[in-house]
Amino acid sequence: MIQEPRVSISVPTPALAADIAQLDLADRVECITWDLTTPSPSAHIELVVLPYQQDPRLVANLGATTTQLVQAQTIGYEDIVAHLPPGHTVANARSVHEASTAELALGLALASLRRFPEYSIAAQGGRWQQLPGQSLADRTVAIVGYGGVGQAIEKRLDGFEARVLRFARTARAGGPGGARLVHPISSLRGLLPEIDVVILTVPLTEETRHLVDDAFLAAMRPGALLVNVARGPVVDTDALVRALETGHIRAALDVTDPEPLPPEHPLWGLEGVLITPHVGGASSAMHPRMVALIERQLRALLNGETPENIVASR
Repeated sequence: MIQEPRVSISVPTPALAADIAQLDLADRVECITWDLTTPSPSAHIELVVLPYQQDPRLVANLGATTTQLVQAQTIGYEDIVAHLPPGHTVANARSVHEASTAELALGLALASLRRFPEYSIAAQGGRWQQLPGQSLADRTVAIVGYGGVGQAIEKRLDGFEARVLRFARTARAGGPGGARLVHPISSLRGLLPEIDVVILTVPLTEETRHLVDDAFLAAMRPGALLVNVARGPVVDTDALVRALETGHIRAALDVTDPEPLPPEHPLWGLEGVLITPHVGGASSAMHPRMVALIERQLRALLNGETPENIVASR
């Protein structure tokens, strides 16, 4: 009798372990709960699922373990690779967070444009205060970064009667059937004076670090809105503070630099700023989608196939 292949997996939480135990391939999987804060429980683990939004320096604790795949629970992976010991391959969580992050990006834009924070403050004081707001309808929205999150944002913008401009590292045809033009990011600054809402979804690279600087912000249309659901360092924070202090633009931020944002940071007290604490992917959709991705990765390893979403090897 031929014995079926088995794989080992470590997951950071009992909740993930419980869901893996319910999979129909569970009898071929040895599951360990390990959040990387303790020494490795085994010299070899085929699939290591990293903790979500935990200190990326913990990845260095993989140095005593060999793996076939290290699975991140985030789309961004630059901090993981920076601390990853040699001999490991990393996959990101593409397919898990796009919908939730797109929802938050649109929610931040609508909340800022329609002045929800001001209404909330007025309501707490029992004040009936009507404030003129802005609409997405008939406005120009730039999506800067046209990967999975950017495309999910545009899908949700389709019903808002906005004009959408798409930007990525290189120009191409994008969207369903390649019918939507994607502009190169190099052309963005020249178009900023006609854009009402800029939504950042680019990965953090040396090319995108401080993409939004003093010159970028100065080129934005007065009163325009900057939404950042990418990474904090894509925006030069000092430059953003200066632009906000003058009232030139508004900002809605799910990510900041530094992060977490210290209580004394000037961004907290500036008018026209809406801040959420890096929760773009943290919704009810995350856990089941993460379980589904882990199941696909396990099946790939059991079948000798290449896993999904491989982004880096060391």
